[in-house]
Amino acid sequence: MYKIGLLLPRSTFYATIGFDLFEGLRSGLKNTGLTNFKIITENISFGADKQQCYRSAEKLILEENVDLVVAYIGHRMTELLKPLFLASNKILIVLDAGANIPNEWPSCPNIFYHSLHNALGSWLTSRKAVADGYETGGMITGYYDGGYLHTYSLSKAFEESGSTISFNHATGYKAEDFSMEPLKNHLDQNPKSALLSLFSGDYLQWYFAEIKKWFENKNLPIYLTPFGMEETMLENAVFPSNNVKGIIAWSKKIDTPENAIFMETITEAERTPNLFSLLGWETAQIVAKTLDLINEYKNKTSAIASHLQNFEFTGPRGNIFFDNKTNTTISPLYEAAIIENNGMCTLQVGDEIKDVKTEFDKLVQLDLNNVTSAWYNSYTCI
Repeated sequence: MYKIGLLLPRSTFYATIGFDLFEGLRSGLKNTGLTNFKIITENISFGADKQQCYRSAEKLILEENVDLVVAYIGHRMTELLKPLFLASNKILIVLDAGANIPNEWPSCPNIFYHSLHNALGSWLTSRKAVADGYETGGMITGYYDGGYLHTYSLSKAFEESGSTISFNHATGYKAEDFSMEPLKNHLDQNPKSALLSLFSGDYLQWYFAEIKKWFENKNLPIYLTPFGMEETMLENAVFPSNNVKGIIAWSKKIDTPENAIFMETITEAERTPNLFSLLGWETAQIVAKTLDLINEYKNKTSAIASHLQNFEFTGPRGNIFFDNKTNTTISPLYEAAIIENNGMCTLQVGDEIKDVKTEFDKLVQLDLNNVTSAWYNSYTCI
């Protein structure tokens, strides 16, 4: 029987994150035809405690003797775990929200990343705003979301296209400190300014409520990144404007047979399909392939890595393959808009983005100019 280790986080924004990741992986493995497996979990809280993450991974490897480990962690925590996986000659598959940009992109043969590409989505969000004709923009972010380097990709893409970030507004952490009133002065001075917005979880709902409060009927041009367009949060958000657009990583409205099977399976398991169950479901394909390669090549990591780098598959959101320089999956991203549904929000899926791999290559080549993030937390885990 194959034993799969799973490092599970917790989140105050997405209370079911651990259950969703687990069920997505479990159901996804069954969907591949794999039956002889056991998933062994370890809780890593918010993914910020270095010792806890290391001990949990070490326990899975030494005490449970798992065949491989899957973990929802960020790049910085992954770097701390790299010596453990190199020494043990085990494969680590990182489930990555893609909110941070590492100072050095990884190239470890033992570690592969399956990403939701929030930083890349942020890059493309700004490109969309520029294509729509906006030459000035304000970057609006929550306290937590603003701590990651998707802020850099959002602003850099806007400025590299010749447009100007003329205002930055970071909200407070608590509801009582959360206000969009400061935008009034900015919009008076820059009335044709796009609002480049980074929010996730409850923050998105607070953001839209504040926009409606201070700018009702203004139809402000709001541009959102993938986690800001997450459907389970949008469904409980008031409709703020007729001009809300962005980039999405996935939607239940993507019309493919693979997406229909995913949603039906997860719903039958009494879970709600979302970004995290999707991430687990798609990762199951990578895990199943890795187990086949481990069975064929035993502990020859270089052979396993070489074959895995060339692996591709079709998931609920489309074709997914690996970028060989970074061992990171490249997956489809889509344009989308938010439309009204009885005063609340619903998603309208647009066209698939062309040349996602080309845009990812541009992101990888960015010079961060000593720009860093202090967060070790896995994205949305706080």
